[in-house]
Amino acid sequence: MRLRQTIFFSIFLLVLALSVIVRAEEAIVHIGFLMDSSKLERWQRDAKLIQARADELGAKITIKAAEGDDDLQLQQANQLLDAGVNVLIVVPHDAEKAAAIVQAAQRKGVPVVSYDRLIKNSPVSLYISFDNVQVGKLQASAVLAAAPKGHFFLIEGPRSDNNALQFERGQKLALQEAVDTGRITISGEEWCHQWNRQEAYEGTIAALKKSDDKIAAIVAANDEFAGGAIQALKEHKLAGIVPVSGQDADLPGVVRIIRGTQIMTVYKPLGPLAKRAVDAAVALAHGTKPTTSDSIPNGNFTVPAILLQPIAVEQKNLGATVISDGFHTAEEIKKALAPGEWEKFTSRKR
Repeated sequence: MRLRQTIFFSIFLLVLALSVIVRAEEAIVHIGFLMDSSKLERWQRDAKLIQARADELGAKITIKAAEGDDDLQLQQANQLLDAGVNVLIVVPHDAEKAAAIVQAAQRKGVPVVSYDRLIKNSPVSLYISFDNVQVGKLQASAVLAAAPKGHFFLIEGPRSDNNALQFERGQKLALQEAVDTGRITISGEEWCHQWNRQEAYEGTIAALKKSDDKIAAIVAANDEFAGGAIQALKEHKLAGIVPVSGQDADLPGVVRIIRGTQIMTVYKPLGPLAKRAVDAAVALAHGTKPTTSDSIPNGNFTVPAILLQPIAVEQKNLGATVISDGFHTAEEIKKALAPGEWEKFTSRKR
C-alpha cells in the first residue's frame, strides 16, 4: 500500500513538473523576423541587434531573409506561422505584395510589426521606423548647401518600397525653393529596381553622358547608391567635385566622407529602433498595445507608428555621432583607410 502511494505521488509530481515546463514554454514569446535582404551591412546590423534584444527579454526568435524574392518572403511567413510564432516583425521587399503576409498572420491571430518599411493597405499592428521624409530633407539640404546652383541628379530606390517614395518626397521638399527660383534644375532621376550599387553606377554614367558631365550634385538615397555614383564620377574625374549624399552610415560611406568624395550620410541609430521593435513585439504577443506617438496612413488603413529621428553626418560631426555611439569604432575606420589617412583627417579636426 505504501509502495503504491509512493508511486502515485511520484507520478503526480512528474505530471506537475511537466505541466509547469509546458506552461513555461508557452509563456516564451516566439518572434519571427522576416527580412528583405541579409546582404547589406545595414540589415546585418539590424538582425544582430534584434537577436540580442530578444535574448535579453528571454524571447525566442527565428530570422529568415528572402533576398528580394516576394514569393519566398510569403512562403517564409507561412512557415513561421505554421511553426507557431506569436508575432511577426517584417521588413517587406514589396510594400504592396507584403499585404499577403499580414492577411496570412490575421488568419492565425498573429500581430505584425512593419519594421522600417511600411506595408501598404494592411492593418499592421505597428509601424516602426525613422522619419523618412526628414531623411530626404537632410540629404538634399546638405547637397544644396554644397552646390547651390546647377543640374541635380537624383538616385532613388525601388518605387515598390514606400521608404524610397518618402525619401524622394523629402528631397524635393528641400529643393523646391531652389527649383522655383531657377537656381537648380532636377535634370534627371533614376529609380533603381533594387538597392544596389550597380544600378546607381549605370544610371550616373548615363546621366553624365546625357549632360556632357555637367552635373552639379547627386542626391543619392543611400550609401550603396552613393558608392556607385562616386565610382562613375571618379571615372569622369569628378569625384570630390560633385557633392553626393547617402544614408545608413555604412563603413564604405564613412570612408568616402573622410576622403571627401561623399559629402554626407544619414545616420539612423539602429540600437533604439531594434530595441523598441522587439519590446513592442513582445507586448503585442501578450495582448498589450505598445505606446506610440504617431499614426501613419498606409492606403486603406491608418496604423499606429513609432518614428525616430535621423541624423545628418558629415566630416565635422563624425566623431560625435557614429563613433561616439559605437556604430563604428575609430579603430575600425582607421583599418579601412590607407596608412596615414586617419591621422591626417583627425589632425585637420583639431
